Amino acid sequence: MHLEIVTPEATLYSGEVVSVAVPGVNGEFEMLKDHAPIVSLLKEGHVKVYGDIQLDEEVEDKFTKADKGVWLPINSGTIEMNDNKIIVLAD
Repeated sequence: MHLEIVTPEATLYSGEVVSVAVPGVNGEFEMLKDHAPIVSLLKEGHVKVYGDIQLDEEVEDKFTKADKGVWLPINSGTIEMNDNKIIVLAD
C-alpha cells in the first residue's frame, strides 16, 4: 500500500509500506493492506511505518530507525486511508 506523510513544511515520505501504526485520539491503531476506509484525528505520539523504508537524506534526521521500519514523532494530525493509499497530515 502507498503512504504519504505530509507536514506544513514538506512531504517527508512517499512510498510503499507494509503497515502503519498511528496514535489515534481513541488509542493507537494499525492499518494493513485492504484496511477499511478511515479518517481519524491523531494525537501526540509516533507514526510507526513498517517495511523496507528508504528515506531521503534531507528528512532522515526527523525519523527514528526501529525494528523493521521507522518512527516519526508528531504533535497532532489527521489520517485518511482509502483504496490502499494512506495520507498522514502531521504537525
